[in-house]
Formats: sequence, structure tokens, C-alpha cells
Amino acid sequence: MKVGILSVLALALTGFTHTAFADTKIGFVNSEKVMREAAPAVRAQQRIEKEFAKRDQELQRMAKDLEVLQKDLEGEKSRLSEAERRNKERAFGDLNRDFQRKQREFREDLNQRRNEELASVVEKADQVIKQIAENEKYDLILQEAVHSSSRIDITDKVLKALSSAK
Repeated sequence: MKVGILSVLALALTGFTHTAFADTKIGFVNSEKVMREAAPAVRAQQRIEKEFAKRDQELQRMAKDLEVLQKDLEGEKSRLSEAERRNKERAFGDLNRDFQRKQREFREDLNQRRNEELASVVEKADQVIKQIAENEKYDLILQEAVHSSSRIDITDKVLKALSSAK
């Protein structure tokens, strides 16, 4: 008798959960695609590239100077006096340290700006996703998933909404 009652209860609960989930509207947003293709993300990347272009060119010039100086030092090593060789090696070492310091500062500044811009894009995307969820009556929108069906993917809606938003 207990087995019969538990079986009936299990069937009833299974039917209830199936009905509850049938009315649930779920969406999925590919965050990586949004961060790569959304208009605000593209504009942010362009701003960053423009902002850091001059420093990047300076670093590239310094790298070429270091390369030329190293080749000159290696080629002239046998013809230089000990004092001249030491002076050139010291100049190379100083330039190399300066280059590495500037390169490290460049990376740190670039990462900081990228993070600032990324936070702004994430905030805009979150607002758009919330607006879509409210307007279209979504119960749940996921941004991370191992697998998602194209049937619930609303990434293109989010991208479209972000491109029209300023």
C-alpha cells in the first residue's frame, strides 16, 4: 500500500514540475559574442587603440633601436676598445631597462583602460538584457552555459538593441 501511495505521489509531482517548467521562459546570451561584436564594445576598442597608438609606436621604435644597437655591438665587439665596448653595453642595458619599464607600464595602463571600458559595456549590456527580459516576460536569462539551444539564444536581440542605444 505504501508503495502504491508513493508511486501516485511521485507521478503527481512529476506532472506538477513538468507543468511548472512548461510555463517558464528561458533565454541565453553569449556574453563573449556581445563583448566582441556589440557596437559599444567595438567603439570602446577603437577608442583604446587610438589612445594607445602613439605609445605603441614609441615602443616599436625602441624595440627596433635595441635590435640595431645589439647587432652593432655584436659586429663591432672585436674592433672596440674595452672602454668603448663597456660604454656601448651600458647604453644597451640602460635602453633595454627603459624599454622594459615602458612596456610594462604600457601593458598596465592598457589593461586598466580596457577593464574600464569593458565595465561600461557590461553595464550597458546588462541594462539591455534586463529590458528585454521585462518586455518579453523572460523568467530566466543565462549568460554562462555549457550548452544552449539556438531556440533560446537572444544574443542577436541584445546586439541589435545595443547598436541602437547610444
